[in-house]
Amino acid sequence: MKRLPFALLLLTAALSLFACDSKLKESYRQERNGWIYVHLEGTPRQVGFQHGYHLASEIDEVLQMFAFYFEKGSAQKPWTFFREAAERVFWPKLEQEYQQEIEGIVEGLVTQGYKYDKFDITALNANIEIASYYLPWLANKVKQDSMKNQAPGRCSAFIATGSYTDDGKIVIAHNNWSDYMVGQRWNVIVDISPVSGHRILMDCMPGFIHSGDDFAINDAGLLYTETTITQFHGFDESGTPEFMRARKAAQYGSSIDDFIEIMTTNNNGAYANDWLVGDTKTNEIARLELGLKNHRVWRTFDGMYEGSNFPIDEKLIKEETTFNPNDRTVSANSRKIRWAQLMKENKGKINIELAKQFEGDHFNTELNKIVIDGSVLCGHVDRDPRGAPEWSSPPFFPTGAVQAKATTAALAKEMKLWARMGHPCGEDFMALPFFEKHPEFKWQEKFLKDMKGQPWTLFEAKR
Repeated sequence: MKRLPFALLLLTAALSLFACDSKLKESYRQERNGWIYVHLEGTPRQVGFQHGYHLASEIDEVLQMFAFYFEKGSAQKPWTFFREAAERVFWPKLEQEYQQEIEGIVEGLVTQGYKYDKFDITALNANIEIASYYLPWLANKVKQDSMKNQAPGRCSAFIATGSYTDDGKIVIAHNNWSDYMVGQRWNVIVDISPVSGHRILMDCMPGFIHSGDDFAINDAGLLYTETTITQFHGFDESGTPEFMRARKAAQYGSSIDDFIEIMTTNNNGAYANDWLVGDTKTNEIARLELGLKNHRVWRTFDGMYEGSNFPIDEKLIKEETTFNPNDRTVSANSRKIRWAQLMKENKGKINIELAKQFEGDHFNTELNKIVIDGSVLCGHVDRDPRGAPEWSSPPFFPTGAVQAKATTAALAKEMKLWARMGHPCGEDFMALPFFEKHPEFKWQEKFLKDMKGQPWTLFEAKR
């Protein structure tokens, strides 16, 4: 074998480095208070490459974690099942620019020495849709009622405007409830400046092209979040993936009408949510309750909409869920009552500081006192002897609120949001004492680590 001249080797390395630098453009990565902030810009493939390059080690760890989590946890399926679903059901439905962005992520990973492909990254983005909607649908298609309908109900959120806020303009906030093994890795704030569409600022998990827990703002004045519908069932194999529609709404939505149209067009029913949407240009807010067979919209310039995983429309509840809206022991209903209390007590005063406080609230409406458990806005199911049976979580299962975000119309117009990593109340979760007290969950030890409470931190889209 002939050896290349040293000068040629240097030239080849220089050209490779130049090619990499040209793809990275003005992108960069920073770390602050438990978050990783990344700025991405350019064509879909460039945005993807920058994402994969800057977050390569985190994407690798997330993929390893999910392969373990889904095989050992409730799904009881190997990662190959998720890859096959991604290849057959989800990838073909993606529009070309999002396929290119995912291919760019893979290219960035390969450049950093990791061996993954487009089906791994598609499965990562669609993991909620596959595990909680596609898999039960598939199982029940083979044998009726072979898989219980216990789609997770996670997150606490609100949006308010008009006479409810201190300046009459929009305030929005959300906290993410996830199994701690998963949620402690939901730690990216991404600023995307694409060649087409609007600039986006959102939280996400490494490798996601969408937010995933869905807190996003764009430079057209659109902002949105959501909470999932507890115990929802339904999936349409021919529909468009929810993760692509959510990203498309953030990138191309300029109004509430745009958002509704994008999210309801060719809906696959997966990740069924109550979406809370606002437009800072008009200070109008809306709730889109989106099932598979049913969807309903509420809109106002003066009011509030809350979310804690409860559906409202009676037809949707009856036809598409097994949810009991009258059971106050269910976390979704307990938190719904708490939202109503907070909004009544603070009408006319709601601002960014109160929004932060709400997301860390520990008042249990069933017990009528402050309790750290799974039925409060800042959930700690790991401290709850009841667990959350409505989501198949046994007593003391390590799941609950893992981070939070909040913004206002004024901040959103400057492309700014506040975010807090870890429990929104600021309390630490320490893995070792938890496993000593609850050895039944020691199987998670490989990936479940300490989750330290972090301060609220202001992020903004900037170069």
